[in-house]
Amino acid sequence: MTSRESTQFLPLAHADEARFERDWKDWATLLGIGAVQWPWLLRSLRGGTQAEKRRLLEKLDLPQDALPNLGSWKADTSLLHKIADHILHSKPQLVVEFGAGASTLIAARALQINGTGRLISFDQHAGFVDATRSWLGQHGLTADMRGVPLTEAPGRWRGLWYDHGALPDDIDLMLIDGPCWTIHPFGRGAAASLFDKLSIGGVVMLDDGARPGERIVRRRWQRDWPNIDFRLTHDGTKGTVIGIRHA
Repeated sequence: MTSRESTQFLPLAHADEARFERDWKDWATLLGIGAVQWPWLLRSLRGGTQAEKRRLLEKLDLPQDALPNLGSWKADTSLLHKIADHILHSKPQLVVEFGAGASTLIAARALQINGTGRLISFDQHAGFVDATRSWLGQHGLTADMRGVPLTEAPGRWRGLWYDHGALPDDIDLMLIDGPCWTIHPFGRGAAASLFDKLSIGGVVMLDDGARPGERIVRRRWQRDWPNIDFRLTHDGTKGTVIGIRHA
């Protein structure tokens, strides 16, 4: 679960995955990238040190038992620190998140400290949405949590993407931590369908940025969106792609 519980090595499968019919190129991509990224998967079992977690919780004035057991497919402390610091310093008015969990708690708390801003969070697992909503409530936090199905990725991207419906313009921070790579290693690239909704100065954060699939996604984003500066940070166990829209 995405609440306080420890998680398995790989993310949970979802019934929507059956909607994606892979051709031989998709299978080749999945098997090829899966074969070369196993060292990353092993490193990702470590979600950060207890000292890093403690510093994060102290920064946000949250109890020491507020965070789940990090690691595996959950956000690590490096990403969570980035989310907290960006929200506290930049004070975004609209945060949109794809993939609920620990990042939802951290983003909601940082927005609460600011006293301003809205968080919309999507996940395809209805149970995760309910658990996360309850988890936030235990700490006096709220977010616009939405359980939505996965559907065919828009544009030329392969895999599945969130059936999120209409979204507001002027997104100040977009957090991308889903869907899982086992559907398609390039699937998260479909977030680009929303880049025109980013505000000027708006920021994209893509978790797992050091993985082979996300590295290819970043290069395609750089090619297709010259008005957004993308960089890969290598700190933490997974790496983060950060993009800033400048025009």
